Amino acid sequence: MSLRILNPGPLAVIEDLGRPGLADIGVSPSGALDRGALRLGNRLLGNNEGCAGIEILLEGFEVRFDDPAWFAVTGAIGPLDLDGQPVDPHRALFAPAGSTLRIGTPTAGVRSYLTVRGGIDVPSVLGSRSSDLLSGLGPATLAAGDSLPVGEHPDAEIPLLDFLPVDPPADGVVEVRAHLGPRAEWFTAGALDAFFSVEWEFSAESNRVGARLDPVRQPAHVVGRDPHPAVLLERAITAELPSELMVAGSVQVSPDGRPTVLLADHPVTGGYPAIAVVASASLDLLAQLRPGQRLTFRHA
Repeated sequence: MSLRILNPGPLAVIEDLGRPGLADIGVSPSGALDRGALRLGNRLLGNNEGCAGIEILLEGFEVRFDDPAWFAVTGAIGPLDLDGQPVDPHRALFAPAGSTLRIGTPTAGVRSYLTVRGGIDVPSVLGSRSSDLLSGLGPATLAAGDSLPVGEHPDAEIPLLDFLPVDPPADGVVEVRAHLGPRAEWFTAGALDAFFSVEWEFSAESNRVGARLDPVRQPAHVVGRDPHPAVLLERAITAELPSELMVAGSVQVSPDGRPTVLLADHPVTGGYPAIAVVASASLDLLAQLRPGQRLTFRHA
């Protein structure tokens, strides 16, 4: 069995649950940014939760099923059609041989996950089929014309579900839980208070390596003036920090005072101090944020 990519959209990559535990040899965990969405898609098809699927950014993705297949689309919410007929997300669906699935512009979230019964069966690298865009490990980003093999069907049956209630990704201010980081003492008390009290804006410069955050400016009351300047995170210790271990969720603060949350494809070391570490349970939320969307940090 196989799939053929007709249009990958802005970015489509193969991801499973990653390759954790290899930081000592310089390898980041990688894996799906929205792990819950990938796990759900696999469960809907009777797959092992760690089977590889396709992580799809925004719209424009098209794939043809060369053979009959069961599939599911999870994560972002938006229009889906199979040979021009609308289909629902978060359901196990059957695709006849030669049929084409198209993913439209999401109305909530930004990343969709296409899972297929049997999983995407590309070669494993260091125990994972995940693409790591920073290091180049794993399969390359998908391109039009790529043919992807599908694994053997699992022994488990497809669950008999007519409807599965799933909350769509949040479209308002998102609350993210975080712990104080290993270098919290490098920041002023005002910076620590600001980090956990102000609203931050998700930057369009974000990617699978990290979520860049911008401080939100309040509207100016006088034309040409901003009485509420942007909140930047001021350091109490300005010495240079030797590179140290970083994990997914580490919130590094660059010299300009702006935070970046490291995500799945992050480097395993970094030289900027980490003011906080996002709780693992909150990382999936960052996978679905849109540029300009706001978030707040709360103590985990």
